[in-house]
Amino acid sequence: MTTQTPMRAPWGDIAPDLTEISDRVLFDDIWQRPALSPRDRSLVTISALIALYRSNELPFHMKKALENGVTRDEIVEVITHLAFYSGWPTASTALTIARQAFADADQNRTTSKEQENANA
Repeated sequence: MTTQTPMRAPWGDIAPDLTEISDRVLFDDIWQRPALSPRDRSLVTISALIALYRSNELPFHMKKALENGVTRDEIVEVITHLAFYSGWPTASTALTIARQAFADADQNRTTSKEQENANA
């Protein structure tokens, strides 16, 4: 079972007002609206981040995409598709980030299974 990462802004220590607004509006409202599933929102989000070359936000959102049911093959296909629209450098950077997100997911899965076995 995959543990869901809470959707929360990471700058509460330095920008509490921006954090509160982001958490309330973006994560507690926009991400919860019923017109798009969390999976679809994740696809849209990683596509936008890749196309805009926002590599600082991409690791978190790739992790969320995997948690929200986007497959590894779908992520790679999005990156491949965007290579022709947003450029090869954006795709290359996104693939490096995807490789790490996949490795992290594998590590978390192994750790979770080990903890389940220890508790059994």
